Amino acid sequence: MKIITTSDWHLGNLFHGNDRLAEHKHFLSWLLSVIDEHQPDALLVAGDVFDNGNPSAAAQSAYYEFLAEAGQTCPDMQIIITAGNHDSAHRLEAPRAMLAKHHVEVRGSIHRLWNADNAGGRWKTDYDDLMLRVRARSGDECVVLAVPYLRSDVVQDVTYSQGVNLFLRTLTERAREKFPGLPLVMMAHMYAKGADIALTDASEKIVIGGQEEVNMEGWTDHPDYLTCGHIHKRQHIWNTDWARYSGSVLPMSFAEKDYEHGVDLVTIGTGKPKVEKLFYIPQHRLIVIPEDDAGLTPSKLEKLICQTLSDRPDGQLDEHFDYVVLRVRQEKVNNDQIKQLEDLVNSKNAVLCKIQKILPQTDITTIVGARRLQSIDDILNRNPMETIQEAYTIRHGVPMEPEQQTMLADLLAGLNNQSED
Repeated sequence: MKIITTSDWHLGNLFHGNDRLAEHKHFLSWLLSVIDEHQPDALLVAGDVFDNGNPSAAAQSAYYEFLAEAGQTCPDMQIIITAGNHDSAHRLEAPRAMLAKHHVEVRGSIHRLWNADNAGGRWKTDYDDLMLRVRARSGDECVVLAVPYLRSDVVQDVTYSQGVNLFLRTLTERAREKFPGLPLVMMAHMYAKGADIALTDASEKIVIGGQEEVNMEGWTDHPDYLTCGHIHKRQHIWNTDWARYSGSVLPMSFAEKDYEHGVDLVTIGTGKPKVEKLFYIPQHRLIVIPEDDAGLTPSKLEKLICQTLSDRPDGQLDEHFDYVVLRVRQEKVNNDQIKQLEDLVNSKNAVLCKIQKILPQTDITTIVGARRLQSIDDILNRNPMETIQEAYTIRHGVPMEPEQQTMLADLLAGLNNQSED
């Protein structure tokens, strides 16, 4: 059985104010060619289909057009989609009944069933709703455990890590009881402890926060394979050979400019699942000029820009232009020179996303032992949790207690969920 796994499409994303619809269509076209070539039995999309809970009409059209074309390209393929933290669970799941008639299953949220008893009754999680049986053309079968992003209301009364662990392990145990002998493939959307994320200028870090790390060490009776969304770097999870992040399909910040992108082709059969990484080259490069902290003079910066960026063909941007960050040191370049450099970049086959003004290292510092802040962007992209913890330590002379950190994390998570919904 062949399964293609992917996640973190972020359809509708604006990259420094630039609409990425053409980029996403470029990826979706590539994915259709991969589906046509490999004719998989299933396509799993593990969350963050859209970049926000209220995507544009154009982003939604691209999504539904892809589903229609994928169904024509590989009519027997089962498509399974789950919601991520960026998605509106209810919006994504709204067309569920209709899509199910076209081999597309969507799981946006966790459903509950009312279980009546002598005491009146109580709500119980409908685990069966997340178990999807997939049959290959060969006759082989597997069960996909389709787990959307677990919000705090699903994992109440325990820490987030404990709640997610309990949920995933309970689901796995019940699936093994219901489908004995069939391979289990789980898809989830979470931040696994130990995952490699970008430390600066990262969209992941603001969303995730340290309190949402899920420590799943010691899980012996795990599914046969786990594909996960949420972390944008393609990587194994917990140094295992059975769990992987397939990564985002496009870089979501300049901190991710060197990430590899693509999808995973997973073969389920006898023995351990086999994973083949299928690489995708995004339509636009991300370039930082200069890449190091060398304080280049205006003339040297001009030379470097001309060496790095190509000219615009016929004076117009082509479909493979570059996204650029220009880094300048304020003590070496004045405002008039910055404007000249900006005009030079904009004359090339490139879009200038931002000018990063590097401040003298002595201008901004944090408390002893903390990461040094060098630019305004460092401040804007910093995890709010870190800033508040450091301010507390400076004011009171002692670090926050674990209970205080948990309360603060819950507050920040609640504010973040409100902004996404």
